[in-house]
Amino acid sequence: MSTKLRTGLGAGVAVLVVGAAAAAAVGFGGTDTPAPAGAHLPPATAKVTRATLTQTENVTGTLGYGDTYQVTSRAGAGTLTWLAPIGSTVTRGKPLFKVDDRPAVLLYGSTPLYRPLQSGETGADVAQLEQNLKALGYSGFTVDDEFSASTATAVKAWQADLGLDQTGTVTAGQVVVAAGPLRVAEQSGTVGGSANGPVLAYTNTTRIVTVALDVAKQHLVRKGISATVTLPDGKTVTGTVTSVGTVATRSTTGQGAQQSSTTTIAVTVSIADQTALGTLDEAPVDVTLVADQRKDVLTVPVAALVALAEGGYGVQGVEGSTTRYVAVTTGMFAGGRVEISGNGISTDTTVGVPR
Repeated sequence: MSTKLRTGLGAGVAVLVVGAAAAAAVGFGGTDTPAPAGAHLPPATAKVTRATLTQTENVTGTLGYGDTYQVTSRAGAGTLTWLAPIGSTVTRGKPLFKVDDRPAVLLYGSTPLYRPLQSGETGADVAQLEQNLKALGYSGFTVDDEFSASTATAVKAWQADLGLDQTGTVTAGQVVVAAGPLRVAEQSGTVGGSANGPVLAYTNTTRIVTVALDVAKQHLVRKGISATVTLPDGKTVTGTVTSVGTVATRSTTGQGAQQSSTTTIAVTVSIADQTALGTLDEAPVDVTLVADQRKDVLTVPVAALVALAEGGYGVQGVEGSTTRYVAVTTGMFAGGRVEISGNGISTDTTVGVPR
C-alpha cells in the first residue's frame, strides 16, 4: 500500500516515498509512534548539525574605475599649455590644466563655481571655497557663507602661491569642483590648442566592479551584502554591494531570428583592498553574491527529507534500532543541506538518509 507523492522541494531535490503506515504515524493530531525494532531502518544515517547556510548567485562583471566625467575649461580665450597626465591622480589644490600657463586647480565640493566670488558675496559656494582654503592651510578668516575682507586676504595669498594675479576674486576659470580626488582618464583637449570646451575626462580613484544584473534576479541582491570577486588570474578578493540601480536598461543582441534582448539593472560592488587588484582596469571578473544567509540553524542533508501523506515534510528519526517519522518545518536550502525545525529536533537527533 502506498500514498500519492507530493512535490515542492524545488529543482534537484529528491522526494522520498513515505509508506502509508509510516505516514499515518505522523498524522496531524496523532502521536509519533515508533516502528517495530529494525522494521524500517534506513540504509544510512546522518546527524542533525548546526551550521550557517548561505545562498549565492554567480554573475559576471567588469572591474574598472566607474563612470567618466568631463571637465570643461571656462577660462575664455586662451591657449592650453599643460594637461594633467592620463592615469595621474589629482588632489585638492593641484592643477588639472593650465591656460596661458595659469593653473586651473581642483577644489572639493558639490557646487560648481558659477559666478565670480569676491568681497560681499554670500552663499553655499562661498562656504565651500572657505572650507577648501582652510583645508589647504590658509587662515585668518571664519568659515561661513560670507566672503569677507579676511576671506579676500586668504584668497590673495592662495593666488600668489599659484602664480596668479592677486585679485582677491575667484573666477570660474581658476577652479574645477569635484567630490574628491580624481583620476585623469582622458585628455580631450590638446596642448597648444584652444582652451574653450572639454579638456579632460576623469573617474574616481578607486576601482569598483559593475554588474549588469538580469532584472529577474533583482530580489537576490541588496545594498550591503557581501560578494567574492574572482580576478582573471584566479585570485579572489572580497567586496560589498554599495548600490543597486532602480532604472532597468534593455539591450538587444543578434539579428533576425537570432535576436535576443535582456533587461538589466546596474549593481556596484566596492573593493576595500585596492592593492590586491594590481594594475587591472576594464577587466572581466566573476562575482559571487551572497544572496541570503541563515546563521547557526539546525540542518540535515536535503535527501533526509520525506514527503508526508498529510502534506509537508518530515524526517525519519533513528534511535538505536527503532525509527519514527517526525514532521518538520523547512527553511533555507543551500549547499545540499536544508534548515529544519520541529518538536524534538536537536543536534542529538539522528535521521535516515538514502545511500
